[in-house]
Amino acid sequence: MAVFISQQCLCNFCSRQAIKYVNYSRIFKNNSDRKLHVSSYFSTGRQAKRSWESVVGLEIHAQINSEAKMFSGAGTQFTAAPNTQVSLFDAALPGTLPVLNRRCVEAGVLTALALNCTVHKVSMFDRKHYFYADLPAGYQITQQRMPLATNGFLSFVVFNPVVHKRPYKKTVGLLQLQLEQDSGKSLHDVDEGRTLIDLNRAGVPLMELVFEATLKDGEEAAALVKELQLIFKRLGTCTSKMEDFEIKRQIGELEAGFKIINETRMFDAQAKQTVPMRDKEVFQDYRYMPEPNLPPLRLSDSKDGKSTHLVSITDLQDNLCELPGQARQRLIESYGISLQQAMVIVSETGLEEFYCAVLNDRKRNVKIATNFILSEVMSQLNDKGLTFGESPVSPQKIGDLLDMLESKFISLATAQDVLKHLFEDHAKSPQEVVREYGWSQICDEKMLEAICEKVIEQYPQKVKQFKKGKERALNPLLAEVRVSSLNRADMAKAKKIIIKLLKERN
Repeated sequence: MAVFISQQCLCNFCSRQAIKYVNYSRIFKNNSDRKLHVSSYFSTGRQAKRSWESVVGLEIHAQINSEAKMFSGAGTQFTAAPNTQVSLFDAALPGTLPVLNRRCVEAGVLTALALNCTVHKVSMFDRKHYFYADLPAGYQITQQRMPLATNGFLSFVVFNPVVHKRPYKKTVGLLQLQLEQDSGKSLHDVDEGRTLIDLNRAGVPLMELVFEATLKDGEEAAALVKELQLIFKRLGTCTSKMEDFEIKRQIGELEAGFKIINETRMFDAQAKQTVPMRDKEVFQDYRYMPEPNLPPLRLSDSKDGKSTHLVSITDLQDNLCELPGQARQRLIESYGISLQQAMVIVSETGLEEFYCAVLNDRKRNVKIATNFILSEVMSQLNDKGLTFGESPVSPQKIGDLLDMLESKFISLATAQDVLKHLFEDHAKSPQEVVREYGWSQICDEKMLEAICEKVIEQYPQKVKQFKKGKERALNPLLAEVRVSSLNRADMAKAKKIIIKLLKERN
Protein backbone atom coordinates (compact mmCIF):
# COMPACT_ATOMS: atom_id res chain seq x y z
CA MET A 1 0.00 0.00 0.00
CA ALA A 2 1.53 3.32 -1.05
CA VAL A 3 0.78 6.76 0.37
CA PHE A 4 1.94 9.99 -1.22
CA ILE A 5 1.53 13.46 0.29
CA SER A 6 0.01 16.11 -1.89
CA GLN A 7 -0.87 19.69 -0.98
CA GLN A 8 -4.37 20.59 -2.15
CA CYS A 9 -6.57 23.41 -0.79
CA LEU A 10 -9.46 21.88 1.10
CA CYS A 11 -11.87 24.53 -0.10
CA ASN A 12 -11.57 22.88 -3.53
CA PHE A 13 -11.84 19.39 -2.11
CA CYS A 14 -15.27 18.75 -3.57
CA SER A 15 -13.99 19.07 -7.15
CA ARG A 16 -13.07 15.98 -9.11
CA GLN A 17 -9.59 17.31 -9.83
CA ALA A 18 -8.92 17.75 -6.12
CA ILE A 19 -9.80 14.22 -5.15
CA LYS A 20 -7.45 12.82 -7.76
CA TYR A 21 -4.51 14.03 -5.69
CA VAL A 22 -2.78 11.45 -3.52
CA ASN A 23 -3.21 12.19 0.22
CA TYR A 24 -4.00 15.76 1.18
CA SER A 25 -2.85 17.21 4.45
CA ARG A 26 -3.61 20.75 5.55
CA ILE A 27 -2.75 22.83 8.58
CA PHE A 28 -5.22 25.40 9.97
CA LYS A 29 -4.92 27.88 12.77
CA ASN A 30 -7.10 27.03 15.77
CA ASN A 31 -10.54 28.68 15.74
CA SER A 32 -10.04 29.81 12.14
CA ASP A 33 -12.94 29.77 9.70
CA ARG A 34 -12.32 26.67 7.59
CA LYS A 35 -14.57 28.04 4.85
CA LEU A 36 -11.91 30.63 4.03
CA HIS A 37 -9.34 29.81 1.38
CA VAL A 38 -6.51 27.86 2.97
CA SER A 39 -3.79 29.74 1.10
CA SER A 40 -4.58 32.85 3.12
CA TYR A 41 -2.92 31.12 6.06
CA PHE A 42 0.00 29.86 4.02
CA SER A 43 0.96 33.23 2.58
CA THR A 44 1.01 35.28 5.78
CA GLY A 45 4.76 34.82 6.20
CA ARG A 46 6.55 34.95 9.55
CA GLN A 47 4.13 35.68 12.38
CA ALA A 48 3.92 35.41 16.14
CA LYS A 49 3.98 32.00 17.77
CA ARG A 50 0.71 30.13 17.44
CA SER A 51 -0.75 26.68 17.62
CA TRP A 52 -1.92 24.80 14.56
CA GLU A 53 -4.73 22.41 13.84
CA SER A 54 -4.02 19.77 11.24
CA VAL A 55 -6.64 18.53 8.79
CA VAL A 56 -5.66 15.34 7.03
CA GLY A 57 -7.13 13.47 4.10
CA LEU A 58 -5.77 10.22 2.72
CA GLU A 59 -5.73 8.88 -0.79
CA ILE A 60 -4.31 5.38 -0.75
CA HIS A 61 -3.03 3.15 -3.51
CA ALA A 62 -3.39 -0.47 -2.44
CA GLN A 63 -1.86 -3.26 -4.51
CA ILE A 64 -4.40 -6.01 -5.12
CA ASN A 65 -3.45 -9.54 -4.13
CA SER A 66 -3.42 -11.19 -7.52
CA GLU A 67 -1.06 -13.58 -9.26
CA ALA A 68 -1.54 -11.71 -12.54
CA LYS A 69 -1.56 -8.04 -13.51
CA MET A 70 -4.64 -5.90 -14.07
CA PHE A 71 -4.78 -6.23 -17.87
CA SER A 72 -2.31 -9.00 -18.71
CA GLY A 73 -1.31 -12.49 -17.59
CA ALA A 74 2.18 -11.45 -16.46
CA GLY A 75 3.13 -12.28 -12.87
CA THR A 76 3.31 -9.91 -9.91
CA GLN A 77 6.05 -11.51 -7.78
CA PHE A 78 7.75 -8.74 -5.81
CA THR A 79 11.20 -10.37 -5.63
CA ALA A 80 11.45 -11.36 -9.28
CA ALA A 81 14.51 -10.31 -11.31
CA PRO A 82 14.07 -7.03 -13.27
CA ASN A 83 12.01 -7.25 -16.45
CA THR A 84 11.15 -10.92 -16.01
CA GLN A 85 7.41 -10.38 -15.41
CA VAL A 86 6.51 -8.28 -18.42
CA SER A 87 3.99 -9.17 -21.12
CA LEU A 88 3.88 -7.61 -24.57
CA PHE A 89 0.96 -5.44 -23.41
CA ASP A 90 2.90 -4.23 -20.33
CA ALA A 91 5.69 -3.09 -22.64
CA ALA A 92 3.10 -1.27 -24.81
CA LEU A 93 4.00 -3.07 -28.02
CA PRO A 94 1.75 -1.94 -30.89
CA GLY A 95 -1.28 -4.11 -31.51
CA THR A 96 -1.53 -5.52 -27.98
CA LEU A 97 -4.84 -5.21 -26.13
CA PRO A 98 -5.82 -5.20 -22.42
CA VAL A 99 -7.81 -8.11 -20.94
CA LEU A 100 -9.41 -7.31 -17.56
CA ASN A 101 -8.44 -9.60 -14.66
CA ARG A 102 -11.58 -10.94 -12.94
CA ARG A 103 -9.75 -11.43 -9.62
CA CYS A 104 -8.98 -7.70 -9.50
CA VAL A 105 -12.62 -6.78 -10.03
CA GLU A 106 -13.73 -9.16 -7.26
CA ALA A 107 -11.11 -7.71 -4.89
CA GLY A 108 -12.28 -4.18 -5.65
CA VAL A 109 -15.95 -5.05 -5.12
CA LEU A 110 -15.22 -6.92 -1.86
CA THR A 111 -13.25 -3.97 -0.51
CA ALA A 112 -15.94 -1.51 -1.57
CA LEU A 113 -18.64 -3.56 0.17
CA ALA A 114 -16.56 -3.80 3.35
CA LEU A 115 -16.24 0.00 3.27
CA ASN A 116 -20.01 0.53 2.91
CA CYS A 117 -19.76 1.89 -0.64
CA THR A 118 -22.32 2.01 -3.38
CA VAL A 119 -20.95 -0.42 -5.96
CA HIS A 120 -21.97 0.64 -9.45
CA LYS A 121 -23.29 -1.98 -11.82
CA VAL A 122 -21.64 -0.08 -14.67
CA SER A 123 -18.22 1.59 -14.45
CA MET A 124 -15.81 2.84 -17.10
CA PHE A 125 -12.06 2.82 -17.74
CA ASP A 126 -10.17 5.91 -18.91
CA ARG A 127 -6.75 6.81 -20.16
CA LYS A 128 -4.80 9.28 -18.01
CA HIS A 129 -1.96 10.73 -20.10
CA TYR A 130 1.35 11.82 -18.59
CA PHE A 131 5.00 11.15 -19.25
CA TYR A 132 7.06 8.83 -17.09
CA ALA A 133 10.14 7.12 -18.46
CA ASP A 134 8.81 3.89 -16.96
CA LEU A 135 5.29 4.28 -18.40
CA PRO A 136 5.75 2.79 -21.88
CA ALA A 137 2.29 3.57 -23.26
CA GLY A 138 2.40 7.21 -22.19
CA TYR A 139 -0.88 6.79 -20.31
CA GLN A 140 -2.30 4.96 -17.30
CA ILE A 141 -5.57 3.01 -17.46
CA THR A 142 -7.70 4.18 -14.53
CA GLN A 143 -11.31 5.07 -13.66
CA GLN A 144 -11.78 8.82 -13.73
CA ARG A 145 -15.37 9.56 -14.74
CA MET A 146 -17.28 6.48 -13.57
CA PRO A 147 -15.37 4.62 -10.80
CA LEU A 148 -16.19 1.19 -9.47
CA ALA A 149 -17.68 2.47 -6.18
CA THR A 150 -18.50 5.74 -4.40
CA ASN A 151 -20.01 7.19 -1.21
CA GLY A 152 -18.66 4.81 1.43
CA PHE A 153 -17.36 5.27 4.94
CA LEU A 154 -14.96 3.65 7.39
CA SER A 155 -15.57 3.59 11.15
CA PHE A 156 -12.59 2.83 13.34
CA VAL A 157 -11.23 3.24 16.86
CA VAL A 158 -8.48 5.74 17.70
CA PHE A 159 -6.29 4.93 20.68
CA ASN A 160 -2.67 5.57 21.53
CA PRO A 161 -2.07 5.09 25.28
CA VAL A 162 0.70 7.69 25.20
CA VAL A 163 -1.63 10.33 23.71
CA HIS A 164 -5.20 9.38 24.63
CA LYS A 165 -6.81 8.63 27.98
CA ARG A 166 -9.36 6.31 26.39
CA PRO A 167 -10.31 5.04 22.93
CA TYR A 168 -12.79 6.96 20.81
CA LYS A 169 -14.57 6.13 17.58
CA LYS A 170 -14.14 8.02 14.34
CA THR A 171 -15.97 7.76 11.01
CA VAL A 172 -14.49 9.07 7.76
CA GLY A 173 -16.24 9.21 4.41
CA LEU A 174 -14.82 7.39 1.39
CA LEU A 175 -15.45 9.42 -1.73
CA GLN A 176 -14.57 6.73 -4.24
CA LEU A 177 -12.77 3.48 -4.93
CA GLN A 178 -11.40 2.84 -8.39
CA LEU A 179 -9.28 0.25 -10.21
CA GLU A 180 -6.12 1.21 -12.06
CA GLN A 181 -2.72 -0.06 -13.17
CA ASP A 182 0.68 0.87 -11.76
CA SER A 183 3.63 2.27 -13.72
CA GLY A 184 7.08 0.69 -13.89
CA LYS A 185 10.12 1.55 -11.79
CA SER A 186 13.08 3.81 -12.57
CA LEU A 187 16.44 2.89 -11.04
CA HIS A 188 18.82 5.87 -10.98
CA ASP A 189 22.52 5.01 -11.07
CA VAL A 190 24.18 8.26 -9.95
CA ASP A 191 27.74 6.99 -10.33
CA GLU A 192 27.19 5.85 -13.90
CA GLY A 193 24.96 8.82 -14.74
CA ARG A 194 22.17 6.69 -16.16
CA THR A 195 18.66 5.47 -15.38
CA LEU A 196 17.58 1.85 -15.73
CA ILE A 197 13.95 0.85 -16.28
CA ASP A 198 12.28 -2.17 -14.64
CA LEU A 199 8.82 -2.90 -16.03
CA ASN A 200 7.94 -5.66 -13.57
CA ARG A 201 5.54 -3.26 -11.82
CA ALA A 202 4.05 -1.90 -15.04
CA GLY A 203 0.43 -3.01 -15.02
CA VAL A 204 0.39 -4.26 -11.41
CA PRO A 205 -3.24 -4.00 -10.19
CA LEU A 206 -4.11 -1.21 -7.77
CA MET A 207 -7.14 0.03 -5.87
CA GLU A 208 -7.22 3.78 -5.29
CA LEU A 209 -9.20 4.82 -2.20
CA VAL A 210 -9.99 8.52 -1.71
CA PHE A 211 -11.04 9.49 1.82
CA GLU A 212 -12.54 12.79 2.93
CA ALA A 213 -10.18 15.24 4.61
CA THR A 214 -11.80 15.06 8.05
CA LEU A 215 -8.96 13.60 10.12
CA LYS A 216 -7.49 15.94 12.71
CA ASP A 217 -4.01 14.51 13.27
CA GLY A 218 -1.51 11.78 12.54
CA GLU A 219 -2.94 9.54 15.26
CA GLU A 220 -6.28 9.41 13.47
CA ALA A 221 -4.57 8.90 10.12
CA ALA A 222 -2.52 6.02 11.55
CA ALA A 223 -5.63 4.47 13.13
CA LEU A 224 -7.51 4.66 9.82
CA VAL A 225 -4.65 2.97 7.97
CA LYS A 226 -4.33 0.24 10.62
CA GLU A 227 -8.06 -0.49 10.37
CA LEU A 228 -7.80 -0.57 6.60
CA GLN A 229 -4.87 -2.98 6.85
CA LEU A 230 -6.94 -5.31 9.04
CA ILE A 231 -9.83 -5.17 6.57
CA PHE A 232 -7.54 -5.92 3.62
CA LYS A 233 -6.02 -8.84 5.52
CA ARG A 234 -9.40 -10.39 6.42
CA LEU A 235 -10.69 -9.94 2.88
CA GLY A 236 -7.43 -11.18 1.37
CA THR A 237 -7.51 -8.33 -1.14
CA CYS A 238 -4.24 -6.61 -0.25
CA THR A 239 -1.21 -6.73 2.04
CA SER A 240 0.00 -3.35 3.23
CA LYS A 241 2.43 -1.24 5.23
CA MET A 242 2.40 2.52 5.64
CA GLU A 243 3.54 5.40 7.85
CA ASP A 244 2.75 9.11 7.88
CA PHE A 245 5.19 11.79 9.17
CA GLU A 246 3.91 14.72 7.10
CA ILE A 247 2.03 16.78 9.71
CA LYS A 248 5.12 17.75 11.74
CA ARG A 249 6.93 18.77 8.56
CA GLN A 250 4.11 21.09 7.48
CA ILE A 251 3.81 22.68 10.93
CA GLY A 252 7.57 23.28 10.92
CA GLU A 253 7.36 24.93 7.50
CA LEU A 254 4.50 27.20 8.55
CA GLU A 255 6.08 28.16 11.89
CA ALA A 256 9.24 29.12 10.00
CA GLY A 257 7.20 31.46 7.82
CA PHE A 258 7.35 29.42 4.62
CA LYS A 259 4.53 28.66 2.23
CA ILE A 260 3.32 25.07 1.75
CA ILE A 261 3.97 24.07 -1.86
CA ASN A 262 1.46 21.95 -3.74
CA GLU A 263 3.38 18.79 -4.54
CA THR A 264 3.18 15.02 -4.44
CA ARG A 265 5.46 13.55 -1.77
CA MET A 266 6.46 9.98 -0.96
CA PHE A 267 7.64 8.39 2.28
CA ASP A 268 11.35 7.56 2.61
CA ALA A 269 11.45 4.56 4.97
CA GLN A 270 15.17 4.92 5.69
CA ALA A 271 15.12 8.66 6.41
CA LYS A 272 11.73 8.39 8.19
CA GLN A 273 10.38 11.43 6.35
CA THR A 274 8.42 12.44 3.27
CA VAL A 275 10.35 13.65 0.22
CA PRO A 276 9.15 15.50 -2.92
CA MET A 277 8.22 13.47 -5.99
CA ARG A 278 6.71 15.96 -8.42
CA ASP A 279 5.35 19.49 -8.50
CA LYS A 280 1.59 20.09 -8.24
CA GLU A 281 1.72 23.91 -8.32
CA VAL A 282 0.89 23.96 -12.02
CA PHE A 283 -2.38 22.38 -13.15
CA GLN A 284 -1.73 19.01 -14.77
CA ASP A 285 -3.65 18.40 -17.98
CA TYR A 286 -3.92 14.62 -18.06
CA ARG A 287 -6.13 14.71 -21.17
CA TYR A 288 -8.47 12.02 -19.88
CA MET A 289 -10.25 10.04 -22.55
CA PRO A 290 -12.37 6.86 -22.54
CA GLU A 291 -10.25 3.70 -22.87
CA PRO A 292 -11.24 2.53 -26.37
CA ASN A 293 -10.00 -1.05 -25.90
CA LEU A 294 -12.09 -1.88 -22.82
CA PRO A 295 -15.89 -2.06 -22.78
CA PRO A 296 -17.88 -0.78 -19.78
CA LEU A 297 -17.40 -2.98 -16.71
CA ARG A 298 -20.84 -4.44 -15.99
CA LEU A 299 -21.59 -6.18 -12.68
CA SER A 300 -24.56 -8.31 -11.75
CA ASP A 301 -26.67 -7.88 -8.63
CA SER A 302 -28.85 -10.96 -9.12
CA LYS A 303 -28.75 -14.40 -7.51
CA ASP A 304 -30.23 -16.35 -10.37
CA GLY A 305 -26.84 -17.75 -11.41
CA LYS A 306 -27.69 -17.15 -15.08
CA SER A 307 -25.95 -13.81 -15.40
CA THR A 308 -23.28 -13.44 -18.06
CA HIS A 309 -21.63 -10.59 -16.15
CA LEU A 310 -18.05 -10.87 -14.94
CA VAL A 311 -18.83 -10.56 -11.21
CA SER A 312 -21.95 -10.74 -9.02
CA ILE A 313 -22.19 -8.03 -6.36
CA THR A 314 -24.84 -10.01 -4.48
CA ASP A 315 -22.77 -13.19 -4.27
CA LEU A 316 -19.78 -11.29 -2.92
CA GLN A 317 -21.98 -9.44 -0.41
CA ASP A 318 -23.46 -12.72 0.85
CA ASN A 319 -19.99 -14.19 1.37
CA LEU A 320 -18.43 -11.13 2.98
CA CYS A 321 -16.32 -12.19 5.97
CA GLU A 322 -16.49 -10.83 9.52
CA LEU A 323 -14.81 -7.42 9.58
CA PRO A 324 -12.48 -6.12 12.34
CA GLY A 325 -15.13 -3.92 13.96
CA GLN A 326 -17.57 -6.82 14.08
CA ALA A 327 -14.89 -9.09 15.54
CA ARG A 328 -14.10 -6.60 18.31
CA GLN A 329 -17.77 -6.27 19.20
CA ARG A 330 -18.20 -10.06 19.26
CA LEU A 331 -15.24 -10.48 21.63
CA ILE A 332 -16.54 -7.75 23.93
CA GLU A 333 -20.02 -9.29 24.06
CA SER A 334 -18.80 -12.89 24.36
CA TYR A 335 -16.13 -12.44 27.02
CA GLY A 336 -16.83 -9.09 28.65
CA ILE A 337 -13.35 -7.74 27.87
CA SER A 338 -12.53 -4.07 27.39
CA LEU A 339 -12.40 -2.28 24.04
CA GLN A 340 -8.63 -1.82 24.43
CA GLN A 341 -8.16 -5.56 24.94
CA ALA A 342 -10.39 -6.37 21.96
CA MET A 343 -8.37 -3.98 19.81
CA VAL A 344 -5.14 -5.78 20.64
CA ILE A 345 -6.64 -9.24 20.12
CA VAL A 346 -8.02 -8.37 16.69
CA SER A 347 -4.93 -6.50 15.48
CA GLU A 348 -2.21 -9.03 16.38
CA THR A 349 -1.62 -11.72 13.77
CA GLY A 350 -3.06 -15.05 14.89
CA LEU A 351 -4.02 -13.78 18.35
CA GLU A 352 -7.80 -13.89 17.91
CA GLU A 353 -7.75 -17.58 16.94
CA PHE A 354 -5.26 -18.38 19.72
CA TYR A 355 -7.27 -16.48 22.34
CA CYS A 356 -10.60 -18.06 21.40
CA ALA A 357 -9.04 -21.53 21.35
CA VAL A 358 -7.84 -21.04 24.95
CA LEU A 359 -11.19 -19.75 26.23
CA ASN A 360 -13.55 -21.90 24.16
CA ASP A 361 -11.87 -25.16 25.15
CA ARG A 362 -13.58 -25.03 28.54
CA LYS A 363 -14.95 -22.43 30.96
CA ARG A 364 -11.95 -20.51 32.23
CA ASN A 365 -11.59 -17.28 34.15
CA VAL A 366 -11.63 -14.68 31.37
CA LYS A 367 -9.81 -12.00 33.35
CA ILE A 368 -6.93 -14.29 34.34
CA ALA A 369 -6.67 -15.78 30.83
CA THR A 370 -6.81 -12.41 29.05
CA ASN A 371 -4.19 -10.78 31.24
CA PHE A 372 -1.86 -13.79 31.01
CA ILE A 373 -2.13 -14.09 27.23
CA LEU A 374 -1.80 -10.36 26.51
CA SER A 375 1.14 -9.90 28.87
CA GLU A 376 3.11 -13.09 29.51
CA VAL A 377 2.51 -15.07 26.31
CA MET A 378 2.78 -12.01 24.08
CA SER A 379 6.02 -10.99 25.80
CA GLN A 380 7.58 -14.40 25.14
CA LEU A 381 6.55 -14.30 21.49
CA ASN A 382 7.82 -10.73 21.01
CA ASP A 383 11.20 -11.68 22.49
CA LYS A 384 11.50 -14.44 19.91
CA GLY A 385 10.10 -12.41 17.01
CA LEU A 386 7.11 -14.72 16.55
CA THR A 387 3.40 -14.14 15.97
CA PHE A 388 0.67 -16.03 17.79
CA GLY A 389 0.12 -18.02 14.64
CA GLU A 390 3.75 -19.18 14.88
CA SER A 391 3.69 -19.94 18.62
CA PRO A 392 5.55 -23.18 19.48
CA VAL A 393 3.40 -23.45 22.62
CA SER A 394 -0.13 -24.48 21.70
CA PRO A 395 -3.35 -22.92 23.04
CA GLN A 396 -4.08 -26.24 24.76
CA LYS A 397 -0.88 -26.04 26.81
CA ILE A 398 -1.59 -22.43 27.72
CA GLY A 399 -5.07 -23.51 28.79
CA ASP A 400 -3.65 -26.30 30.98
CA LEU A 401 -1.24 -23.83 32.55
CA LEU A 402 -4.10 -21.41 33.25
CA ASP A 403 -6.13 -24.21 34.84
CA MET A 404 -3.31 -24.86 37.33
CA LEU A 405 -3.02 -21.15 38.03
CA GLU A 406 -6.77 -20.68 38.50
CA SER A 407 -7.01 -23.69 40.83
CA LYS A 408 -4.06 -22.26 42.83
CA PHE A 409 -2.01 -25.39 42.22
CA ILE A 410 0.72 -22.95 41.14
CA SER A 411 1.26 -19.25 41.74
CA LEU A 412 1.42 -16.54 39.07
CA ALA A 413 5.19 -16.28 39.49
CA THR A 414 5.48 -20.04 39.00
CA ALA A 415 3.20 -19.89 35.95
CA GLN A 416 5.56 -17.33 34.44
CA ASP A 417 8.53 -19.64 35.06
CA VAL A 418 6.68 -22.63 33.61
CA LEU A 419 5.82 -20.61 30.50
CA LYS A 420 9.51 -19.82 29.92
CA HIS A 421 10.35 -23.52 30.15
CA LEU A 422 7.56 -24.38 27.70
CA PHE A 423 9.03 -22.00 25.14
CA GLU A 424 12.45 -23.57 25.64
CA ASP A 425 11.25 -27.19 25.56
CA HIS A 426 8.18 -27.51 23.34
CA ALA A 427 7.74 -31.22 23.98
CA LYS A 428 6.93 -30.89 27.67
CA SER A 429 3.52 -30.18 29.15
CA PRO A 430 2.93 -27.65 31.96
CA GLN A 431 2.21 -30.51 34.36
CA GLU A 432 5.53 -32.18 33.54
CA VAL A 433 7.47 -28.98 34.13
CA VAL A 434 5.78 -28.42 37.52
CA ARG A 435 6.47 -32.00 38.62
CA GLU A 436 10.06 -31.92 37.44
CA TYR A 437 10.92 -28.81 39.45
CA GLY A 438 8.56 -29.40 42.37
CA TRP A 439 6.81 -26.11 41.75
CA SER A 440 3.35 -26.92 43.08
CA GLN A 441 1.98 -24.12 45.23
CA ILE A 442 2.32 -24.35 49.01
CA CYS A 443 -1.20 -24.00 50.41
CA ASP A 444 -0.76 -25.92 53.67
CA GLU A 445 -1.16 -23.40 56.50
CA LYS A 446 1.37 -25.09 58.80
CA MET A 447 4.05 -24.98 56.10
CA LEU A 448 3.25 -21.35 55.31
CA GLU A 449 3.31 -20.45 59.00
CA ALA A 450 6.79 -22.00 59.36
CA ILE A 451 8.08 -19.94 56.41
CA CYS A 452 6.54 -16.74 57.80
CA GLU A 453 8.00 -17.34 61.27
CA LYS A 454 11.46 -17.74 59.77
CA VAL A 455 11.14 -14.48 57.81
CA ILE A 456 9.95 -12.60 60.91
CA GLU A 457 13.00 -13.81 62.83
CA GLN A 458 15.34 -12.69 60.03
CA TYR A 459 14.00 -9.13 59.74
CA PRO A 460 13.39 -7.68 63.26
CA GLN A 461 13.72 -4.09 62.02
CA LYS A 462 10.88 -4.49 59.53
CA VAL A 463 8.81 -6.11 62.27
CA LYS A 464 9.37 -3.09 64.56
CA GLN A 465 8.40 -0.69 61.77
CA PHE A 466 5.19 -2.61 61.12
CA LYS A 467 4.35 -2.66 64.84
CA LYS A 468 4.77 1.15 64.89
CA GLY A 469 2.08 1.48 62.20
CA LYS A 470 4.21 1.54 59.06
CA GLU A 471 2.15 -0.86 56.96
CA ARG A 472 4.53 -0.56 54.01
CA ALA A 473 7.08 -2.53 56.02
CA LEU A 474 4.90 -5.57 55.31
CA ASN A 475 5.84 -5.57 51.60
CA PRO A 476 9.53 -6.57 51.99
CA LEU A 477 8.49 -9.29 54.44
CA LEU A 478 6.03 -10.73 51.91
CA ALA A 479 8.67 -10.48 49.19
CA GLU A 480 11.01 -12.55 51.34
CA VAL A 481 8.26 -15.13 51.90
CA ARG A 482 7.93 -15.43 48.12
CA VAL A 483 11.70 -15.84 47.70
CA SER A 484 12.06 -18.29 50.59
CA SER A 485 9.31 -20.46 49.16
CA LEU A 486 10.83 -20.36 45.66
CA ASN A 487 7.68 -18.61 44.41
CA ARG A 488 5.56 -21.51 45.60
CA ALA A 489 3.75 -19.84 48.49
CA ASP A 490 0.03 -19.05 48.21
CA MET A 491 0.60 -15.36 48.80
CA ALA A 492 -3.00 -14.58 49.69
CA LYS A 493 -2.84 -17.08 52.57
CA ALA A 494 0.73 -16.10 53.44
CA LYS A 495 -0.29 -12.45 53.84
CA LYS A 496 -3.06 -13.30 56.30
CA ILE A 497 -0.75 -15.59 58.29
CA ILE A 498 2.14 -13.13 58.57
CA ILE A 499 -0.18 -10.28 59.64
CA LYS A 500 -1.67 -12.55 62.29
CA LEU A 501 1.78 -13.52 63.56
CA LEU A 502 2.97 -9.91 63.64
CA LYS A 503 -0.04 -8.75 65.62
CA GLU A 504 0.47 -11.55 68.15
CA ARG A 505 4.05 -10.43 68.81
CA ASN A 506 4.76 -8.09 71.73
